[in-house]
Amino acid sequence: MREVNIALIGYNFMGKAHSYSIGNVAFFFQQEIKPVKKVLVGRTEHLLKKAAEDFGWQEYATDWKDVIDRNDIDVICIATPTSSHMEIAIAAAKAGKHILCEKPLGMNAVDAKQMWDAAKQAGVVNMVGHNYRRVPAIALAKRLIDDGKIGEIYHFRGVYLQDWLSDPDYSMSWRLDKKIAGSGSHGDLNSHLIDLARYLVGEIDQVIGMEKTFVKKRAKAYGDQISHPSPSIQLEDVTVDDSTVFLAKFKNSSIGTFEASRMASGRKNHERIEINGSKGSISFNFERMNELEFWSKDDGLDVQGFRTIIATEDVHPYMKAWWPPGHLIGYENTFVNQFADFIHAIVTKNQVQPNFHDGWMCNKVLDAVSRSIESLTWEDVDSI
Repeated sequence: MREVNIALIGYNFMGKAHSYSIGNVAFFFQQEIKPVKKVLVGRTEHLLKKAAEDFGWQEYATDWKDVIDRNDIDVICIATPTSSHMEIAIAAAKAGKHILCEKPLGMNAVDAKQMWDAAKQAGVVNMVGHNYRRVPAIALAKRLIDDGKIGEIYHFRGVYLQDWLSDPDYSMSWRLDKKIAGSGSHGDLNSHLIDLARYLVGEIDQVIGMEKTFVKKRAKAYGDQISHPSPSIQLEDVTVDDSTVFLAKFKNSSIGTFEASRMASGRKNHERIEINGSKGSISFNFERMNELEFWSKDDGLDVQGFRTIIATEDVHPYMKAWWPPGHLIGYENTFVNQFADFIHAIVTKNQVQPNFHDGWMCNKVLDAVSRSIESLTWEDVDSI
């Protein structure tokens, strides 16, 4: 079997998720090529070395530039802070490597467009890591919508709520620095909602939003304590949003509401969407990720109501590769599904979605919301 050597840049939360998917995809999905965990890349050597050992990587390197041009590397996976995405992705494309990059694709739409142009010109497979498209229940929702089961779409309603910043004593991290992250809950969480909205409903035309930073200063973190409360009394400015909310008009005349917050006490990873149409509705909550709620006007009044579909049957997307019906999958499995589609695109020499064009389109929406917050008026997504 042909092998494809992977270099993964980044080894923390997303690095762990991608390591899992690369290591398990060949077990569940029978394909013509086998991915190999060749090189793990990071900056802090003692942590990187341990991660490489724990996650099963053959080698590690402390500078991605030493890896990009290696002849024995076929794929570059980018799981780094947003500020480094563009430089790495463009270098990888010029080196002829296939690329899977975490979201949001760029710091802004201008950067994302350059990444899309570079990948397109190089002719390499390129993908953005919006793994929620690979939840079987979400893929089933897409099928129901495409089959006309809910009719003309009127509403998209999405919230993505977390609470890990609700404690004001939580210390600083790169995710709270605009120069590194680009934005806060907006790029981190709303980007997922925007991608699902584009996937399920269509392109967004106009937006208007508001944002709020509730805790404007946090304790400086030291060393490995970057993600934990620090005993330091030195405070640093938080330069990103804690919460961003916006309204949207879609090009197909649907309307939408989007809410992202990392200050929603009690909500750990509450991503929920609801789509209402002329013939039915669907509702999805990631904290119950194997379930899709579906309401149909075609049902008789005596049985009409939201039904809960457990999306674990062989007929449901991706589930043939997993367990018998009723045996549930989890968050990590969405990354395996995602990587299976990525590998399939390499084998067939086709593109996969969401690709860098989708990432660019998502960045355009993010930017338009930010412009609307400054202008206090509706902004066109296509105006750059």
